[in-house]
Amino acid sequence: MSALLALSKTIDRINEFIGRYVAWLIFLAVVVSAGNAIIRKAFNVSSNSWLELQWYLFGGAFMLAAAYTLQQNEHIRIDIVYGAFSRRVQHWIDLLGHIFFLMPFVILMIFYFIPYVRLSYNSGEVSSSAGGLILWPAKLILLVGFLLLGIQGVSEIIKKIAVMRGDMEDPNPPMTLEEIAEQEVAMAGARND
Repeated sequence: MSALLALSKTIDRINEFIGRYVAWLIFLAVVVSAGNAIIRKAFNVSSNSWLELQWYLFGGAFMLAAAYTLQQNEHIRIDIVYGAFSRRVQHWIDLLGHIFFLMPFVILMIFYFIPYVRLSYNSGEVSSSAGGLILWPAKLILLVGFLLLGIQGVSEIIKKIAVMRGDMEDPNPPMTLEEIAEQEVAMAGARND
């Protein structure tokens, strides 16, 4: 199990590094959007490439940070139902969800995206919009995002089994609603100081 936990830790570090730095893509998307708007209003000039670049940057941030979001346990779930169960049942829900829902979906997406990206690259596919960008980089971002999500899914399965076996501490210990509220108030107060 120690070798698997070491693999999990490596995967976590990779996705944390990527997840923290792709946030800058949002900033770049805002700069591109603002620049495009200013140039369009000031000089009456516009380009579909700038609009598409903005989409690429936002899509890149979203797809490349998906694995980091999973690693941070910030993905969406129905907490009102999930929170009603004991932590042991929650671990089983997470483990089975990762194995039977996340991983098959990710594998299917990777399976379909590989030829999709290859065909786009080989054909030199370009946007149908006048002055649009080449499309294979955007499609490649989708493939890379699902690859990162897949390896993070493996890491989460390893960690979940280790926690359930008692081989490691729970990285996301349970918190009551009051503890969550107190933590959010403390974080808001720290930001305001």
